[in-house]
Amino acid sequence: MSFPIAAVTYFEPWWIQIIKALIIFLIIFGVLPMLTVYERKLLGRFQHRYGPNRVGPFGLLQPMAEIVKFALKEPFRPTTSMGFLFRAAPALSILTAVGGLALIPWGPVTNIFGTNVGLYGIDVSVGPLYVFALGGISFYGILLGGWASGSKYSFLGGMRAAAQLISYEVSQGLALVGVLITAQTLSLVGIVNAQRGMWYFIPQVVGFLIFMVASFAETNRAPFDLVEADAELVGGYFTEYGGTGFVAYLFAEYVNMIVVSGIATTIFLGGWLLPFGIHPPTWVDPFVVLAKMMIFMTLFIWIRATLPRLRYDQLMSFGWKILLPLATLNLLVTAIIVVH
Repeated sequence: MSFPIAAVTYFEPWWIQIIKALIIFLIIFGVLPMLTVYERKLLGRFQHRYGPNRVGPFGLLQPMAEIVKFALKEPFRPTTSMGFLFRAAPALSILTAVGGLALIPWGPVTNIFGTNVGLYGIDVSVGPLYVFALGGISFYGILLGGWASGSKYSFLGGMRAAAQLISYEVSQGLALVGVLITAQTLSLVGIVNAQRGMWYFIPQVVGFLIFMVASFAETNRAPFDLVEADAELVGGYFTEYGGTGFVAYLFAEYVNMIVVSGIATTIFLGGWLLPFGIHPPTWVDPFVVLAKMMIFMTLFIWIRATLPRLRYDQLMSFGWKILLPLATLNLLVTAIIVVH
């Protein structure tokens, strides 16, 4: 049984909010190891090799072995680093990344054992702004880690991260504004319900392509992984990190990839809605969202295996000279069409 858009989760008992928060954390901690194996297996197929195949059946226990390995490594930091900030930076990246997961809607408000429960963490009235706020704060984790390391390579990686944020988040935001104008709401649940007639991937195909390209830069994934360019910066902002600190940054990168896939699914692919008027039972909705997110995560891995890393000047030029004018034009055309 579904409820109107206005029925958001503020009416839920406090214990349901706690249960949903715990479920989000448990799911993400379970999905991330599987995602790392999936990426390695897929990259292996692209490169005509097996990928992980030694630890456990089909290499499925490889993430567990690596967690043990990194956990047992001796913690260290450079003598030139700033101790508290050096340790706090990875934690900041993780907290902001996980915070974005609470916004992804997995289904509508439904009745579970006599209690109305929204199949999402929270449904704020300014959902996209909330996501961009967390995305902006997450870059402080990268910038702070690079600066606090006391290394010139780490510092340059942090500066590159700040430049990428400015260059691509503007285009990414403008790409979403076209959808917001069309849907007439800032609620992510409301945006999904507004796509019952047609997914916004079709009328906003230009905005969708701009959003995805900008998302590759936002998540520091290839071919826009200039903040950790090994050929130039050794490892970029996390050059001086090892053990749990390195794992924390890796964890945050994968979580950000999941968040971006969830937001793209929600805004452009109709969230839990199926095409051709198919209405499955409510318990199917989370699996529909997960399947759509896997399409985007596969795309992230596919692009990594296909395209080489750009030069930094190409990255900046593409963001300011191509993506930004195109995103602005798409917004103006959308506004004119909606008004008329």
